[in-house]
Amino acid sequence: MFSRVGSGAVTGVDAYGIEVEVDCCGGMGQISIVGLPDTAVKESQERVRAAIRACQFIMPPGKKWVVNLAPADTRKEGPSLDLPIAIGVLAATGYVDAERLAQFWMMGELGLDGSVRGVSGILPVAMTCMQAGIKNLIVPEANAAEAALVEGLNVFAVTHLKQVLSILESEKAFYPVHSDARQRFIRSSQSNAVPDFSDVKGQGHGKRALMIAAAGRHNIIMVGPPGAGKSMLARRLLGIMPCLEFEEALELTKLYSVAGLLVEKGDVMMSRPFRAPHHSASLSGLVGGGSVPRPGEVSLSHLGVLFLDEVIEFPRRHLEALRQPLENRTVTISRAHNAFTYPAAFLLVAACNPCPCGYRGDPAKYCACSSYQAERYWSKLSGPILDRIDIHIEIGRLNEVELASEGGEESSEDMRLKVMRAVERQKSRFAEGKFVFNGQLNQKELRRFCQIGELARELLARAVNQLGLSARAYDRVLRLARTIADLEAEEHIQPQHVAEAIRYRNLRYGLSA
Repeated sequence: MFSRVGSGAVTGVDAYGIEVEVDCCGGMGQISIVGLPDTAVKESQERVRAAIRACQFIMPPGKKWVVNLAPADTRKEGPSLDLPIAIGVLAATGYVDAERLAQFWMMGELGLDGSVRGVSGILPVAMTCMQAGIKNLIVPEANAAEAALVEGLNVFAVTHLKQVLSILESEKAFYPVHSDARQRFIRSSQSNAVPDFSDVKGQGHGKRALMIAAAGRHNIIMVGPPGAGKSMLARRLLGIMPCLEFEEALELTKLYSVAGLLVEKGDVMMSRPFRAPHHSASLSGLVGGGSVPRPGEVSLSHLGVLFLDEVIEFPRRHLEALRQPLENRTVTISRAHNAFTYPAAFLLVAACNPCPCGYRGDPAKYCACSSYQAERYWSKLSGPILDRIDIHIEIGRLNEVELASEGGEESSEDMRLKVMRAVERQKSRFAEGKFVFNGQLNQKELRRFCQIGELARELLARAVNQLGLSARAYDRVLRLARTIADLEAEEHIQPQHVAEAIRYRNLRYGLSA
């Protein structure tokens, strides 16, 4: 007999449908799997055989089961196809009604005793199942709440192979799992756990720069001596960024599901991610990849913050790999037979010292580095990378008055309200199209929304001559000036907005004495 079972697999952060075709024919009683299976999929024949035997089903002797995983030109990985293969074998043997089986998709790993174990990547498969017009999905109990995040999908949770057969006989024997994730998301306070800016003494210019970065999604680098507060400022940035929309939360949840990093199975991501990889991280750990491609830190910080502390300590090869995600907001991992694309729309926050010892230009401590050492230190961070960072600021040492001050600092909530007003002004410009932040405007949108007067144009022309700004830097100054104007509730970009934007690109790294 012939049977067909619907399932799905993940490529990148998206899923595609898989048809598990099983044909029962004469042979030596073995299960042969074709369709580019990896080792884990090939080994499923032993798990399937043991699970079927544990359920006391009889596999006819002298028969061979050929399992084809269609489409056959995509590589299948992991144990998630164990369950549909087992059901396909039972259907081909006559234990399952083929007409009922066509109304379901399923996935899950099988134990030798017939138990069904959880797998990663359930959410994107559930979304694809719904898009394919299939309303019923059978998943391991450990993944049921996650799959139920897809509204309108009937999700059946199972812990054993026998339960799957009972559902296929009559789904009334089991009730679908329901999720109230949207209501929980609406009720949640997304930024309660983030430290508050009111804890940070002084550093008013650093706080303003971070507020501009949050309002327009502008990448930022902070340069200063050890202990000046660079990390302290960066870790409070999430508290002034706009809260996640539910659709954004689902997108993040899908990404973390593929990576196998969901802490609470079945719950959506409630806040934007903050990722701070160490400079010893591998290249694949930072940008993604590996023998089995997985998203890296730049993708795991999607819609959130990627904080690179001591950024110059990262290998130059790692930093140069950031060019594509900084420009295109995606990461593409190419392989001989496939390419995997992961989202990477993160806000980059970098921090570093001005020189190897950390005290160049510091009024209180002597710098032992020569100009050559300082320049060599900064040469690790290439011009093209710095060109893609909109805001460059110095974070200096606090004086005795600032250190002794008690309270009076602006809170994160007050700063976030200013950011939200600027974001609303940006959204009002995209009433008829897809919204993007100022830092992500394309050339057409740049010409439309970032027009400047004659005085501002002359000011920017002088900056180009004196600072040697590239064409990319010129556009980024305009985007930055647009965000500064939005924070000031100004409809048109004024010369003072352009002047402030230029100041954020006027650092001479490694040369200040």
